[in-house]
Amino acid sequence: MTLIKSISGIRGTIGGTTGENLTPLDIVKFTSAYATFIKNRKQSQTIKIVVGRDARISGAMVNNIITSSLVALGIDVVDIGLATTPTTEMAVVFEKAQGGIIITASHNPKQWNALKLLNEKGEFLNASEGEEILNLADKEAFVYSSVDELGKIEYKDYLQAHIQSILDLPLVDVAAITKANFKVAIDCVNSVGGIAIPALLKELGVKEVVELFCEPNGHFPHNPEPLPENLTEIANLISSENVDMGFVVDPDVDRLAILDENGEMFGEEYTLVAVADYVLQHTLGNTVSNLSSSRALRDVTEKAGASYQSAAVGEVNVVAQMKATNAVIGGEGNGGVIYPELHYGRDSLVGIALFLTHLAKTGKTCSQLRATYPNYFISKNKIELTPDIDVDNLLVKMQEKYSKQQGITVTTIDGVKIDFEKEWVHLRKSNTEPIIRIYAESANEKASSELAVKIINEIMFNV
Repeated sequence: MTLIKSISGIRGTIGGTTGENLTPLDIVKFTSAYATFIKNRKQSQTIKIVVGRDARISGAMVNNIITSSLVALGIDVVDIGLATTPTTEMAVVFEKAQGGIIITASHNPKQWNALKLLNEKGEFLNASEGEEILNLADKEAFVYSSVDELGKIEYKDYLQAHIQSILDLPLVDVAAITKANFKVAIDCVNSVGGIAIPALLKELGVKEVVELFCEPNGHFPHNPEPLPENLTEIANLISSENVDMGFVVDPDVDRLAILDENGEMFGEEYTLVAVADYVLQHTLGNTVSNLSSSRALRDVTEKAGASYQSAAVGEVNVVAQMKATNAVIGGEGNGGVIYPELHYGRDSLVGIALFLTHLAKTGKTCSQLRATYPNYFISKNKIELTPDIDVDNLLVKMQEKYSKQQGITVTTIDGVKIDFEKEWVHLRKSNTEPIIRIYAESANEKASSELAVKIINEIMFNV
């Protein structure tokens, strides 16, 4: 089993040995390190931290340990219970809290759980802040409070506030959605999406919703990552129920996959593309996605007369680049939509609201809308590393080889990305596994696979 400590938080499998799995002692230690980090920065203030969780089986247990640890450190807790990741992020701002902890392992299987850490803006911590927390955890440099200085716990629900903030957005048109009379199917993988998505769709004026796996009991009925091979049930349901589209979210509802009226995938890369297309039609400005996301976002952005920028992989990196370029929309090609008008976090709820408005205003079907966008295909591959492979040296060699070739752009902010005229390949070393990831994108599956194989062969034969 596994325990992974990183600058973005701690995640692991429940049960087993301390230091090797996500055990109660590991949870106390890491929570205490995060709380100490917050206290060191806010010494003159009463500290308040928001805690929310997805519906994993272990969630209540982990929540009790975290909130008790925070109270022991003299910190007040706002426990918002079962809540999506974006709802928790927004609750930090609503509460004017000094931080937040999201208890979720995102798309990982049910035996996993994790602590994701937020700052006072409801955004993920940066690399240096994460490193500071890891150091505090290693040193166990914690001072717990006396009995008269213990924190207290308050229980609240912020889903409706989140939904209302979406309804208040100028680009969300409830009247248009209502008039379109959509019939929508949803798969919420038996987590918090089963609470949040039906409530949102009702407020948006969607009269008929076909629910699949919407009981928030943490028993995931299939692999919870919203990829085509995991979504056969909803695809069949759409075909049999004459549904206009399907929405699928991961357990913490920050990734959105869409299926068209035929039960075919809209394409996880194209969730952001479609939403960005709509936003750019009304708010011209820059866009950002990570280096491993589809070129289609760049194409749509430049067609609108705006500028596209790429960022290193990771939500915190995308957000930083969005702020630096004053982007009006951004995100990641895994179905993560970040709309700064609402907040700087991946948010499936706002993605749904903007997509439904866009579709309603076009008068098109899902498949017709998808056909209006440039068609690309990404081939995702990896190479298992052996101790004798010098990964950094290999990446340098690839950079040097392609930097010398005319008409090719090489980017090195996160591994090596090689942009050809009509396709690209991105090589990066995994932070959590002994592998090199090789993503290649071209106009079709055959071309992208051929590009990936070409690059893999160059790597395997030392360039």
